[in-house]
Amino acid sequence: MANTLFDKVWDSHVVRQVKDGPDVFFIDRHFIHEVTSPVAFLGLESRGNSVVYPARTFATADHNTPTINQHLPVADPLSANQLNALESNAAKHGISHWGLGDKNNGIVHVVGPENGITLPGATIVCGDSHTSTHGAFGAIAFGIGTSEVEMVLSTQCIMQPKPKKRRINVRGKLGIGVTPKDVALFIIAKQTTSGATGYFVEYAGDVFEDMSMEGRMTVCNLSIEMGARGGMIAPDSKTFEYLKGRAQTPKGADWDKAMTYWETLYTEEGAEFDEEFTYEASEIEPMITYGTNPGMGMGVTKSIPTAESLEGGVDTYKKSLGYMSFNEGDSMVGKEIDFVFLGSCTNGRIEDFRAFCSIVEGRQKAENVTAWLVPGSHKVVDQIKAEGLDTIITAAGFVLREPGCSACLAMNDDKIPSGKLSVSTSNRNFEGRQGPGSRTLLASPLVAAASAVEGVVTDPRTLLTA
Repeated sequence: MANTLFDKVWDSHVVRQVKDGPDVFFIDRHFIHEVTSPVAFLGLESRGNSVVYPARTFATADHNTPTINQHLPVADPLSANQLNALESNAAKHGISHWGLGDKNNGIVHVVGPENGITLPGATIVCGDSHTSTHGAFGAIAFGIGTSEVEMVLSTQCIMQPKPKKRRINVRGKLGIGVTPKDVALFIIAKQTTSGATGYFVEYAGDVFEDMSMEGRMTVCNLSIEMGARGGMIAPDSKTFEYLKGRAQTPKGADWDKAMTYWETLYTEEGAEFDEEFTYEASEIEPMITYGTNPGMGMGVTKSIPTAESLEGGVDTYKKSLGYMSFNEGDSMVGKEIDFVFLGSCTNGRIEDFRAFCSIVEGRQKAENVTAWLVPGSHKVVDQIKAEGLDTIITAAGFVLREPGCSACLAMNDDKIPSGKLSVSTSNRNFEGRQGPGSRTLLASPLVAAASAVEGVVTDPRTLLTA
């Protein structure tokens, strides 16, 4: 019987099947950070347990970290306590820890791949929704809760029902100014924020095959935003080239052995999915959201739809637009903005900064815009400087900040003030996500850059073709 990529990886990690219940599922890699791990460690110690496989656990500080003056003590007492707890727990249990100032420090879903910890065919969990990022390498990766973090620390296993399988195909070639972020927002708008609940998604087709690894990570990162348990893309020559020679990838004969396995990780002809969808690349243009969930997105040149034209509750829809101070039928292009955020585990990689700089080079930041440009890791900072992108950023009136989750979520100093409108390359636009009362428009690095220099929501194609 033909197998899917998902079946191959999932079934090879089942330790025990519980009749009429979940699978006991082995975890190869466990990422932890300062927000969801402290309570898990307290539970571990209250039961007299220890970390069963410290070498399979990797800790980095990211959510609460400041993005300026990281050499100074963290001022916020809650953030400081959580960061200190992560460091002490890691030391106590022999876990690798990359804290502030460490050359490997950065956002958990950025540093995992760039250090070669994320591998094809692996199972990966983290107490963070966007763990699905790692599926770009042909891994099964998903977020877990605090009690599950404790379970994995103490047993290296988790109890999970096997999700259903869905394949999403996107065929053809993307147009100018259309990025992987736009592909993901387009899919979410089609599938809705709950449309893939109960499924694990495999992305297939020309568009994903043509994407860089950074682009594939962006797409898989956003799988959770349509309700999916995770998303994955079959590994190929791009995957192997990206991984080869990284700090923690196999070397020598071990690499050859790994490759023998990795080359089997694809969906076989005739394998069946529970559901399958196909879209054409020509349908996709630069996207932007207009409401308070990632599914409320549209092409940047379109007008906000009317409630009657959509499925769902009219009152809820109008409440969302009310929060955003938008009206049905409004054009998004030309709306004045206050903030631009480039960064997060969705768009904080070197490719995202290259895209941003392709627009802002030779131009100037609009006076009405406050911009936070936050790399996903210190390695990304090093790449930015090596390529001279920092010079372009500075010349255009922007400032490059230090790595961290930053304005993706209101858990550090980088908060969007109440009522202000932010064009954000992050992953969620819920009410107050970037700060109490803040208003968020999710978009690609190109849309963010174009809007940052124009001071209003802008179609990047008007600048790319100028």
